[in-house]
Amino acid sequence: MTRVFINGHEGTTGLRIVERLSNRGDIELLPIPDELRKDPAAVAERINASDVTFLCLPDAAAREAVGYVTNPDVTVIDTSTAHRTDPTWAYGFPELSAAHREKLRASGRIAVPGCHASGFAALVYPLIAAGLLPQDYPLAVHSVTGYSGGGKKMIAQYLDPDRPALYNAPRQYALGQTHKHLPEMVAVCSLTRKPVFMPIVADFYAGMVVTAALHTDLLQKPATVESLRMLYEVHYAGQKLIHIGRADEDGLLSAGGFAGRDDMEIIVAGNDERIIVASRFDNLGKGASGAAVQCMNLAIGCDELAGLVTE
Repeated sequence: MTRVFINGHEGTTGLRIVERLSNRGDIELLPIPDELRKDPAAVAERINASDVTFLCLPDAAAREAVGYVTNPDVTVIDTSTAHRTDPTWAYGFPELSAAHREKLRASGRIAVPGCHASGFAALVYPLIAAGLLPQDYPLAVHSVTGYSGGGKKMIAQYLDPDRPALYNAPRQYALGQTHKHLPEMVAVCSLTRKPVFMPIVADFYAGMVVTAALHTDLLQKPATVESLRMLYEVHYAGQKLIHIGRADEDGLLSAGGFAGRDDMEIIVAGNDERIIVASRFDNLGKGASGAAVQCMNLAIGCDELAGLVTE
């Protein structure tokens, strides 16, 4: 029995982790009364009594919670931005490489990727690793996500019957090119040039598509739609949560196609001059809570897919 404490279980990420773990016979969830959620002594007691602690907190609170750890056997899985570029922490995307998977299994400190960053890294890391994409390539990337990625405040705004009419259409944000996921996107993929990143939130609860545009004449090797599809097939061969797919039957690509699931699909389309690569997944699944549970499964040595939804 693995003892698990979820610090921040009342947020959208924490709630879905609870959902994924509640019916597992190998997990004991350590509860904390609502009135003690912000009591440092009570939180520290439960962290150090656990085998695994999930931090579903703002960055500053996550850093503070790590400071409460005195039990060297506690594995900490942080879903915030706080530790994603810290080289002493494992980056929680085991499919990127064998080294990522091994570090995750061996580390007691795991940083779960951001949702946009997950989709971006899934697309760009294999291209860099294969020597196809220059590290200084001028990437332009857009990401369409459901509003649950904005947390409880944004969810309430979208569910408000008196919300402004502007909420009825997709809204682009982080216009100043300072999105908080950019540092990990650059660091994880070893880029020397920051991408132009265009996140868009739309009026649906969960799901997302991240898309990168490639000009074949700027790549370091010849590439076609089919050769890139094969590159991803080879890179992710044997991975249980990454699939190489195609557009929907109507030739479109719905950002809601993987809502409610914990896996990810990669799609390659375009022509010989301009290729688009896209990742489709649930911003709360492979983009947050599902990835966190996958990390825990690997850290405790159980079935990687335990508690996860893949169809």
